[in-house]
Amino acid sequence: MTAKTNRLFFIDAMRAWAILMMLQGHFIDGLLDPVFRDTSNPVYNIWLYFRGITAPVFFTVSGFIFTYLLIRVPQMGLENPRVAKGVRRGLQLLLIGYLLRLNLFGLFKGQLYNSFYLVDVLHCIGLSILGIIGLYLLTSNKRKDVFPSVLIGITLLLFLLEPVYKQWTFSFLPDLIANYFTKANGSVFTIIPWFGYTALGAFISVLFTKYRESKYLFPAAISIALVVGYLLIYQSSRMFDGLYDVTGLELFKMILANNYLFIRLGNVFIVFAVFMVLRQFMTNKTVLNIGASTLSIYVIHFIILYGSFTGLGLYRFLNHSLAPQVAISGALAFMVACTFLALKYNQYEERIKSQISLGYATIVSQLIDLREASIPIILELFVRARLFLKRVFRTVRE
Repeated sequence: MTAKTNRLFFIDAMRAWAILMMLQGHFIDGLLDPVFRDTSNPVYNIWLYFRGITAPVFFTVSGFIFTYLLIRVPQMGLENPRVAKGVRRGLQLLLIGYLLRLNLFGLFKGQLYNSFYLVDVLHCIGLSILGIIGLYLLTSNKRKDVFPSVLIGITLLLFLLEPVYKQWTFSFLPDLIANYFTKANGSVFTIIPWFGYTALGAFISVLFTKYRESKYLFPAAISIALVVGYLLIYQSSRMFDGLYDVTGLELFKMILANNYLFIRLGNVFIVFAVFMVLRQFMTNKTVLNIGASTLSIYVIHFIILYGSFTGLGLYRFLNHSLAPQVAISGALAFMVACTFLALKYNQYEERIKSQISLGYATIVSQLIDLREASIPIILELFVRARLFLKRVFRTVRE
C-alpha cells in the first residue's frame, strides 16, 4: 500500500468522523432541553468541547482534499483541469447552500424569508474553494513556495485580526453579501475567519504533496502535528500574553480574551496526528464511503432536521425539548438514518440523475410540442378577435 493511498484514506476517515460528529452535534444542540445544558457536568463539557472541534476539522480537511487534487496533476494554471472542476464545485456548493434555505411556502407567496440569505457551512466551503483556486492561479507563475506561503499567511492574518473585524457589522453592504462577513444578521458561519482553516488545510496538503516520497513523511508529520497542537492549545494564550507585555499592542490583549481560533487550530493538528497514527486501520470501505459522501449526508440531515423547502423538520416540532437519554439515542438513530440514505443515494446516483434528466427532457419536449400546436390556435384566436373588434368599432361609429 502506497503512502499516497494511505494519506487519502486517513483524510477520508477524518472527513467521515467530522460529518458524523456534525450530525450528532446538530441533533443534540437543537433538540436537547436547555435545563440539561449544565456546564458543571463533565460529560456535557466533554461533548461541548468535541463539538467545537468538528467545524475546524471539517473545513481544514475540505481544504486539504481539494488542494491535493488540484496540485497533484502536472498541468499548471488555467490548463489544470481541476480548476474548471473546482469552480463548478464551488458554485454548486453555493447553490445548494441557498436551495437548502429556500422555503417553498414563502416562495408561493412571492417572498424570500430572511433565513434564505444567511450563510452556512456549504456557502463558506464553496467560496473557500473558489478562493483557493484564485490564489492558485495568481501564484501559478511564481516560485513554488509562494502558494503555500500565501495560504499560511492568510490563516495567520485572519486569526490574528479576528477580534477587530468581528465587531464590524458590514452594514454598508447588502445583507446578501454582508452575511458572508458578519454574524450580526444570524449567519451561522462566515467566510472570515473560517477560510483560515480551509487555507491551512490547503497548506498542509502542499507539504504532504511535496514530501510524499519521503519514507519519514508520517513519523515527521505526526511529530510536528503533536508538537504544534500542544503549543497552540496550551501555550498560545501565554504567548499572546507575553507579546502584549512586550509590545503593548491592544490586539494581543483582545486575542487573549477569547483565544478560541488558535486553540481550535491546535485541536485540528492533534486530530490529524491521531488519524495519521491510526492510518493503517482507516481502510474500511464503509468509512471511506461515508467520507466521500459528506455532501449527500449534509443535505439529507439539513432536510430532516431543519425542514428545508417546507420548514417541517425535527427542529420545528422538538426544538429544545428532549431529555438526555432520548436526545442521545435519537442522535445515534439520526446519524444512522442520514448515513444510510446518503450511501443509498450515492449507490443509485447515476440512475437517479438519468431519470431526472429524462424527466426534464420529456417536459421540455412536451412544452415544445405544446407551443408548436398552440401557435395556429393562437393565430386563429387573434384573427377572430381582430375581426370582432373591427365589427364593434364599426357599429360604434355608425
